[in-house]
Amino acid sequence: MSIIGSVETSLSRELSDRTALLSRVQQTLETCSKSVESGDFQDSSAAVGSLAAFLGSISQTVLSNPENTVWKENVLVVLMEIDNFIKSPSLDQAVVDAVSFELPREVAKFAAVSDKCQELVRTIIECLATRCNPRDILSIFCEALASLSEVFKSPIFYISLFSGISKVFSAIRRRQFEQVKAAMPVILNVLKLIQGESDDEDEVYLRDLISRAVSIAYSIQAVAVDLVGRKKDLLCALLGLYILQTTALITGEKPALSSCTAFVLELSKFLPQCGLSYFGLITGSDVERITEMVLGEGDDDFVSCFSFVKHGATLAVIWGQISDEVAKSVGKDLESLKSKLQGSQIERWQAIGMLSYILTSLDYPWEVKRHGVMLLLFVMDGNLSQDRDVDCSVYIPGIFSALQGLQRIMVYASDAMLRKTAFSVLKQLLGDIPSDQRFLVLKALITNSNSPSMSAILMDLAKEEIFKENSENISSECVNRTVPSCWSSNALELVEFILKPPHGGPPSLPEQSEPVLSALNLYRFLLIMESSGNTNRTGVLSKDKLHKALHEWLLPLRSLVSGIEAENRDDQTEAATFTICAVNPVQLVLYHCIELVEERM
Repeated sequence: MSIIGSVETSLSRELSDRTALLSRVQQTLETCSKSVESGDFQDSSAAVGSLAAFLGSISQTVLSNPENTVWKENVLVVLMEIDNFIKSPSLDQAVVDAVSFELPREVAKFAAVSDKCQELVRTIIECLATRCNPRDILSIFCEALASLSEVFKSPIFYISLFSGISKVFSAIRRRQFEQVKAAMPVILNVLKLIQGESDDEDEVYLRDLISRAVSIAYSIQAVAVDLVGRKKDLLCALLGLYILQTTALITGEKPALSSCTAFVLELSKFLPQCGLSYFGLITGSDVERITEMVLGEGDDDFVSCFSFVKHGATLAVIWGQISDEVAKSVGKDLESLKSKLQGSQIERWQAIGMLSYILTSLDYPWEVKRHGVMLLLFVMDGNLSQDRDVDCSVYIPGIFSALQGLQRIMVYASDAMLRKTAFSVLKQLLGDIPSDQRFLVLKALITNSNSPSMSAILMDLAKEEIFKENSENISSECVNRTVPSCWSSNALELVEFILKPPHGGPPSLPEQSEPVLSALNLYRFLLIMESSGNTNRTGVLSKDKLHKALHEWLLPLRSLVSGIEAENRDDQTEAATFTICAVNPVQLVLYHCIELVEERM
């Protein structure tokens, strides 16, 4: 038998014999105590290392054999003995400090053995939190979290350590901001990891872990209450970032949205105390302020651990719409927010950019996105102040992202009413953008769309804009208009993008039949509009443009359509029928466009 096999067999026998196991634990702890008290650093380090190795081998063996109830019961004596050992009033503080370097990480592993073990683990961790120097034990707890997160994905391994950190924060008396800030990356990274990796059967433990995360917020708040001036402001700003990041992390598929309400209600109560308002959150101004205060030119670890604060800021406001109770806890009402945003175009654009973080994210359920869309509708549905001289170029990326999020909802949401509402909001957002920039945004949406149906819808919106512009041009109010709009002058770009794709050749049919039909309808509209008005603002009636359209767009498309029709005419399969039905409307409009072009050439 190998040495490893012999050791495993010996450990198995000890785990089956409670008396032998208890004796082994007592001997190991006594060795640690004596070696530390002797003052021999090398011996004490070796003894503590042996304790850690012993506990590690026990936890690994028991967790690898979950069906062995005898081992589960007997392992309780190990934890009870450790608990009694560190609680002993006669135990030298140096011994407690020495074993505390290894105990948190090794003891935390036993939490998954049984509920009784989990309770004992919590007791041991909290005892260390109160008996050790706060600064030292905080660092040890954080190292334990980081080490465990490399191996374990279940929240049960971290609950007690979160509880211990909460107690340590309350005990910190010096350099509170610096010490709390140093602990943030590992706390939030563990919460992020567990939220994304835990299994459905871990939901009870996940809720317990979130509850401990909320307790950490209360501990930070309790520390901040006793501070004044700049120190208090910094810690409150850090607490605000923690609240926003945590809100973003816990609002997801797990736990269920209904289970999150109680946690979000607790977290939302901290917002006013951190100087955060719904208006400052939804416009991003409060987020930028506290981020600058806390992070400044901070390193990547701190920046990355707060990477979802903008999501959290937006969600904090969305939660105010989801739950009246949450809104009341913040002491704000959304009607006043609506009034402010409707009265300021720039701040409305800022809010749209913030909401884009939720609309485009894949991390949040449809219910959250639905409330995000409704919040946008709530803001956009009314009398909006508009200043056409305002340059919105700096806000275009955020607006464009929000529009893309609405597109995805229109394409992928199963709820028909949500899709309809998203389309209504999309049109309102486009209408809030100055005309020239609106064309560029719509063009970018079309060229970046992966959905044929969405491309068709966007082409129809472009047609509506051109029709609206043409109506204004022929009205008496626009007789002296001298600056042509980019809608008319660039309309043919949109048509060409669909009918002659950048990759070359005619478009793919029947896959692209919807946008092709919309592009043909737009082109036909331009031809009729310019012919009936004896104008050529779009350039569509220029000889060179007519020649290009006929020979590069329409005739190649006619050849393609004719070939598809001939190929499927006698085929009675469902696929052939679908293809014919998709191509027929394209063929009808295509032939009309060819007739119109040939008449003008």
